[in-house]
Amino acid sequence: MRNRMVATGAATLCMALGLTACGGDSDSGDGKTIKLVAADYGDKASNASKVYWNQVKKEFEKANKGYKVDVQVINWNEIDKSVKNMIQAGDEPDLLQTGGYADKVADDLLYKADEVMSAKTRENLIPTFAKAGEVDGTQYGIPWVSSSRVMFYNKDVLKKAGVKAPPKTWDELAAAAKKIKAKKAAETPYALPLGPEETQGETMMWELGNGGGYTDASGKYTLDSARNVETFEWLKSELVKPGLTYANPASTDRKTAFADFAAGKVGMLNGHPSLIQMAKEGKVDYGVAPIPGKEGPLKSTLGVADWMMAFKDGGAEKEGVKKFLDFTYSKKMLAFDEMYNLMPVTQDALKTMQTNGRHKDLEPFFEVLPSAKFYPLGDTTWDVVSAEIKKTGGKAVVDDPKQVLGDLQKKAETAAAEAK
Repeated sequence: MRNRMVATGAATLCMALGLTACGGDSDSGDGKTIKLVAADYGDKASNASKVYWNQVKKEFEKANKGYKVDVQVINWNEIDKSVKNMIQAGDEPDLLQTGGYADKVADDLLYKADEVMSAKTRENLIPTFAKAGEVDGTQYGIPWVSSSRVMFYNKDVLKKAGVKAPPKTWDELAAAAKKIKAKKAAETPYALPLGPEETQGETMMWELGNGGGYTDASGKYTLDSARNVETFEWLKSELVKPGLTYANPASTDRKTAFADFAAGKVGMLNGHPSLIQMAKEGKVDYGVAPIPGKEGPLKSTLGVADWMMAFKDGGAEKEGVKKFLDFTYSKKMLAFDEMYNLMPVTQDALKTMQTNGRHKDLEPFFEVLPSAKFYPLGDTTWDVVSAEIKKTGGKAVVDDPKQVLGDLQKKAETAAAEAK
């Protein structure tokens, strides 16, 4: 999740550690060769994404005589730069799987989803994720994998502190954190990572809990709305000042918070599926619950997705690209999701993973997935605005929230005006 789903970016949901780029085959240039560039989700040779894509290539070519697939898998740290160079050189891939798509739409590089996917295949996408792939009501981004967020808690820490149940509201969370601190049950009662790694993710989860968010119903940025300012004022006064979280959340990244939780140093935090394995490896007896909101648990949590997209100026025939996407999304999505224990974006894969008994640890994430809320991914200025949030958004819990969010709002408005 960009998420790094995993986080938020995106995510994202990126739960990948990244390997070196794997070279592709040579392009025959006859319109029958589909050039695919994809991100690597693996952390070792045995689970490198090249392994998955080579199997897809083999099966697709066997089922579709005359077509060839040129696969190039690139690590997450390099893929955006590599693709940018391809575009500048006029050597666009036919298909790209990475963390974002809207900037390509702004440059008029992409096919619409209904031009390269059959109606049956598109109808199998989980609706909320398909909707998140839209720009001005038209879908260009095709969801690939997803992530949703819940609250993780250390059962032993809560028990030692005398907290009988995970909190459902902000006030209950603050009260639980105070008990954890008083009993010295954990080094950090609540982990609030608002550092540059994924400020935009933690911020949105808290803002959703107060009926806020990044945009209004019309899509206009509302970063400094009264509800958002109120959210950060609460965080500042109820968690940061009393010492119930990190001394400086604005410089603390998610990876630090996750590592601390896996080491038994944290009582509670918001997290995505990659934290499950980390907690197990750290022998932490953890539980999960819906993320607390001001008045009650979030009804819609944060969702993060990575994306597939099709370039209009690639060398392959559009019909071949359509055949490949229909093949992959109807037959091979489950294999990728299970290879990395990631959340699905297709309804059939979701149903299978919910019922085959192999993914019990993901059940809480499955429950909140269909109603997840997303970043304004379809806004072509989101990449710029997100980068600004990462740089300075966390300061809202140590400085004046109204001023910090107000400065971000001005930058968002400037970016929107320049995009027109």
